Amino acid sequence: MRYFPKHLYVWVVFAILLGGAVGYFAPHVAVVLKPLGDGFVSLIKMVVAPVIFITVVLGIGSAADIRKAGRVGIKSLLYFEIVSTLALVLGLLAVHLLRPGAGFNVDPAALDSKATADYITQAQSQGVAPFLLHIIPKTFADAFSGSGDLLQVVLVAVLFGLALSRAGKAGAPVVGFLESLSAVFFGMVGLIMRLAPIGAGAAMAFTIGKYGVASLGPLLKLLGTVYLACALFVFGVLGVVARLAGFSILNFLHYLREELLLVLGTSSSESALVPLMQKLERLGCSRSVVGLVVPSGYSFNLDGTNIYLTIAALFIAQALNVPLTMSQEATLLGVAMLTSKGASGVTGAGFVTLAATLAVVPSLPVAGLALILGIDRFMSEARALTNMIGNGVATIVVARWEGELDFARLNRELAGGRTRVARLATSPDHAADQSAGG
Repeated sequence: MRYFPKHLYVWVVFAILLGGAVGYFAPHVAVVLKPLGDGFVSLIKMVVAPVIFITVVLGIGSAADIRKAGRVGIKSLLYFEIVSTLALVLGLLAVHLLRPGAGFNVDPAALDSKATADYITQAQSQGVAPFLLHIIPKTFADAFSGSGDLLQVVLVAVLFGLALSRAGKAGAPVVGFLESLSAVFFGMVGLIMRLAPIGAGAAMAFTIGKYGVASLGPLLKLLGTVYLACALFVFGVLGVVARLAGFSILNFLHYLREELLLVLGTSSSESALVPLMQKLERLGCSRSVVGLVVPSGYSFNLDGTNIYLTIAALFIAQALNVPLTMSQEATLLGVAMLTSKGASGVTGAGFVTLAATLAVVPSLPVAGLALILGIDRFMSEARALTNMIGNGVATIVVARWEGELDFARLNRELAGGRTRVARLATSPDHAADQSAGG
């Protein structure tokens, strides 16, 4: 078991390739495997809410004072908004330069609105107007009741953590209990992560088997635009940010290779949330910064989703030959910035968010979603990967701003390669990490 992380990485790669092959050569078998992929993601989601709650509470509790927690939160939100705006602008430039929807000449009257009826209904129920009310749970327990909204969990955790900090010595037993509970939940995550090859392989098999490679043909230009924009954002924007923060984005991506493969297979950045937090702490980011930035980033820093929303919305306008004014495009960008909040790494959330975004431009029929319904699953990998990478970079940047980044450890870990695995294998804290793919 000493080298299990390496073996897990190999098995995830093998499972994704095998799943793709099954989906291509035996699609009728691949579709039946869907419950395995969904089951793995459901297991991860089962523990995400309590892990986020405990981590945020302990993150605030381990801060020197409440002002520090507030300072980290403000810096995080400032960074999120700046980088998210860059993601939206990059998506806007890409869709205008490459014009993936030009030449489709689709008649709006010929669109099948029934195919997207469920998404439109969900979008209407979570529109922009009730956004603030949506993040407030009806009861304390309601935040953990299965709604899947991380914003509610973060809100409850922040309030609990602030109250715990003010309790002083009276809160010490609660902190000790949460520390012990944290070890238990991270142990659960380690056990679940051993099923990662099955979940990733089954999810990839279903995607290829259900939609087929042939379905990409007419919309390859859109797919290519999304992936190109995400790549430019990661290696361009985040690459520059990483360099300014003192590390290489390429080394960082190599360090997160297991988590990236897991996200690629499951199309959900949420599946790698807990292992990402573990690795960021190992890179030298303080526990308090990781506990505050990563959970909030999964709701407020969705760079891949922002790129997708911009490109997909304007693609539909181009395909339907619906001209948009500068003010309408600016409105789309502004609404996309709002509707993307809370669209956590769950597959399909981006599509619902897109429906809510399109609804603000009356001349753009929401039924146009039917044009991309067949390939949305293929685009979800790009946005999920970009979301996860963006939050990892954000955590390191905020940790540096706070002076809570161990540069020596960061450089050692990123450059360690295989020697890192051998060195950590004897660490008493490595047992949970190795099962989590780290």
